[in-house]
Amino acid sequence: MKSNTNKTNRRKFIKGSTILTAGFFSTPLISLANKKFVPNSDGLYIIGPKEGYAPQIGTLLSTMTMMRAWLIHSVKDLTVEQLDFQIDEQSNSIGAMLLHLAATERYYQLNTFEELEWGTWNEEIKKEWDVPMGLGEKGREQIKGNKVEYYLSKLEEVRENTKKEFAKRDDDWLNKTEPFFQDQPTNNYCKWFHVCEHESNHNGQIKFVKKRLPV
Repeated sequence: MKSNTNKTNRRKFIKGSTILTAGFFSTPLISLANKKFVPNSDGLYIIGPKEGYAPQIGTLLSTMTMMRAWLIHSVKDLTVEQLDFQIDEQSNSIGAMLLHLAATERYYQLNTFEELEWGTWNEEIKKEWDVPMGLGEKGREQIKGNKVEYYLSKLEEVRENTKKEFAKRDDDWLNKTEPFFQDQPTNNYCKWFHVCEHESNHNGQIKFVKKRLPV
């Protein structure tokens, strides 16, 4: 009797989990599919190789694409005032964090695609990206007054370059290793995974700030 009861409970759990999972995935897929700047939702939740890319590079890009869709979904309807809002004088605005993410990806492009030592890029690049990369007081002073389209277009512009450069490389490139994080051996796969998880981290901060926006 106990065995039959356990089997029934497991069936109920699996059935309930399936319904819950279906509900979780169907809502964002429907809502994201028709929004500007959001990638085509076909296969958005399939992590794996992508046509036109080496298998591991495509898998990495599919992860980055999913993360980017979630980020866009978090900010797409925010006003200029909401994008500029700061919780306190030490915090970063949502707009500043978005531009920071574009800067982060741009600098990892320079380091991994152009093989430049960190920080050795030219003054023109530094002028455009150093402030959003470093944030802090300068970021709070300078990054404001922009519509969400401005930030999303910057993110899209940088990502298109990443996709183009990824397509030129094979999976062996991902394993290329050099001293990097705290002079520890670090490969390109780790660097680009960091770009993705960094975006996830800031998306969490953005959601935190959104809940504290003035009504």
